[in-house]
Amino acid sequence: MEKLKEKIAKKVAVRAEEIKAFLKESGKEVISQVTVDQAFGGGRGVKMLICETSLLDPEEGIRFRGYTIPELSEKLPKATKSGEPLPEGVLYLLLTGDIPTAEEVKEIQEEFKKRSAVPQYVFDMIRSLPVDTHPMTQFSLAILSMQKESLFEKAYRCGAPRSKYWESNYEDALNLLAKLPQIAAYIYRRNYRGDTQIAPDPKLDWAANFCHMLGINNPECYEMMRLYLMLHCDHESGNVSAHAAHNVASALSDVYYALSAGINGLAGPLHGLANQEVMRWIIDVKPKLGDKITKEVLEKFVWDTLNSGQVVPGYGHAVLRKTDPRYTAQREFAIKYMPNDENFQIVKFLYDVVPPILIKQGKAKDPWPNVDAHSGVLLYHYGITEFDFYTVFFGVSRAIGILSQIVWDRALNAPIERPKSETLESVKKLIVKK
Repeated sequence: MEKLKEKIAKKVAVRAEEIKAFLKESGKEVISQVTVDQAFGGGRGVKMLICETSLLDPEEGIRFRGYTIPELSEKLPKATKSGEPLPEGVLYLLLTGDIPTAEEVKEIQEEFKKRSAVPQYVFDMIRSLPVDTHPMTQFSLAILSMQKESLFEKAYRCGAPRSKYWESNYEDALNLLAKLPQIAAYIYRRNYRGDTQIAPDPKLDWAANFCHMLGINNPECYEMMRLYLMLHCDHESGNVSAHAAHNVASALSDVYYALSAGINGLAGPLHGLANQEVMRWIIDVKPKLGDKITKEVLEKFVWDTLNSGQVVPGYGHAVLRKTDPRYTAQREFAIKYMPNDENFQIVKFLYDVVPPILIKQGKAKDPWPNVDAHSGVLLYHYGITEFDFYTVFFGVSRAIGILSQIVWDRALNAPIERPKSETLESVKKLIVKK
């Protein structure tokens, strides 16, 4: 992977000079004002973070290094001519800003295979946990348990200069990404398939091998997993999982500490856990539908959900103000491969039913479906019916973006994160002073 490393090094040098010049010229310019509402509302909408890898636009959705989801579907290398983009390609894009060639993606695939061996102590540690421990807890602990493998930690203790921090973080990132599918698959097999582990197949790509180790050898499922891991890979640095990892890494904690923290944030029902909540909700509505999906029954179920004080899972977004392009990509996949799937039929119907109800209710700023409204249906279709595991898939994918961000944070010598906090009394005094 020396070519990739050299490419990143050249990009870092150019970007560092660009940032230096920009700060000298515009460092005192104001780009955001903070209201009291924002301060008490979790900082939502406050422009205070820099993320090199992606940008979320309220109208266009996520852009990875400037490219939209449809553009990536067209431009990124694929395993098959009419298939889905390979997630190794989006990793290359996030690290370099360039669309990779098929050969450059193959180099990452080969590198992953070289680095994929998981230490036996990781499996032993997972096996020591109660089998009913949540899969996300097991996943986080497995990542954290490998911290002793950190090359950055060793380099730091040996006095590596700050300009070289990114290189050992880069190596750690590739080492960790290479191992994540095998770790996640083992947790799945242990929890739901009698602790029967399946060895990786060196002939398969990262996503297809993940399916194989889960026990699913279906070319359609391979395509679904490639799409899933590409779509969920990054979403700026302000979301809980990315921000938690960014914050931990800003203290120069290595990627094992940082990603474990990010996975813990992803496990919350207001973040990554939402995908399993969507499937639970869909399963709950099915007995009420009888033999036919009708608009009237679904409308009543949605209103009953809202009137009980709950939200409709999978709808609304903190930033987006239109249908999530990641939802659309999954919808197109379902139309192509599973148009008659019963759960997809419900999801498709909900797309017509839910937004008008949310608009009428008047509480949702964004009444449109997000990525979580669809992802569980794809997993369920291919036999992955264990809802508690769904967020682990999200975690494997999101690691691509989180670890790419950390590599760039260290390359650009990003400082420790330390925003100023206030008390209610001190905020009142600030308002009086104005």
